[in-house]
Amino acid sequence: MSELRWNPLLGTWTIVAANRQNRPNMPKDFCPFCPGEGKKLPENYEVLMFPNDFPALSDGVEGTWDIEENELYQKASAKGNCEVILYSSEHNKQLSQLSDEHVGKLVQLWVSRFEYYQKQALVQYVYEFENRGAAVGVTMPHPHGQLYAFPFVPLKIETELINCKNYYDKHGRNMLEDMIIEEKRDGSRVIFETDTFLVFLPHFTDYPYGIFIVSKLPKVHINEFNIDQQNELGIVLKLVNGMFDSLYDKLFPYMMCMHQGAVNHEKWINQEDYYRFHIEFYPPWRSEDVIKYYASSEMGAWAAANTRNVEDTAVELRTALEKFK
Repeated sequence: MSELRWNPLLGTWTIVAANRQNRPNMPKDFCPFCPGEGKKLPENYEVLMFPNDFPALSDGVEGTWDIEENELYQKASAKGNCEVILYSSEHNKQLSQLSDEHVGKLVQLWVSRFEYYQKQALVQYVYEFENRGAAVGVTMPHPHGQLYAFPFVPLKIETELINCKNYYDKHGRNMLEDMIIEEKRDGSRVIFETDTFLVFLPHFTDYPYGIFIVSKLPKVHINEFNIDQQNELGIVLKLVNGMFDSLYDKLFPYMMCMHQGAVNHEKWINQEDYYRFHIEFYPPWRSEDVIKYYASSEMGAWAAANTRNVEDTAVELRTALEKFK
């Protein structure tokens, strides 16, 4: 069983999920996500959700969230849910190889699952993400992402919300909107843009290829985009996926993390004034087959160090994007 343990030094919860230790490494000739194999999946599907077999949060979203009283070391039930989002029934189909209509349906599935959890009073954050490639620990190569429904706002998201709120209180402007203005003014780190989204390497990113996709519209949650904008987001992700794979002409590993506002949380109201929906990428390569490790300063002190100038890697990514197109 999973449980949550309070970290008083950082003021956040650690998930203790011993059940995930038993996650299997799948043999090369078997995939439980493929129709007709280990799971009872439809013979053909485009996108699909089902519960994670090895959930980090395993106690569901019903009832109450029980926290053990202790001044220092609190414990709590592992409330929340974990889901797997399958991108395609085809085992080797990459996001960049899907049709525009197909990737639009993927975004619509994310929207549907977000709206389901947004209605659950116990849930405070809905986190949709993708781990891609063995370099980031993926044991299931079938194209898929995941969703975690948290009973609390994770620390990194809370830190973003706090800093964006402080910036708004000081300047009366949205920080992410100002980032868009500054990145477009400078231009050297912009990869491409559409009507609704700007794709760029922020000047502060700690990964050489750590792009952001930021909404140009004042949207905080994924379900605030209309159907055309949802389809547009799918196409943007398809272009990014193909761009990455074109960089070194092979599957490019990354962590894709969807950052949106909190839900059902009285502290974070009027988020649209100071926050903005965006997606952050953490690709572990700093050059072909060379890993950019998070070592002692990064992990132990949160002192990020980028080994490349993103003004240079932005040129590489723009070239890879044209190659993909």
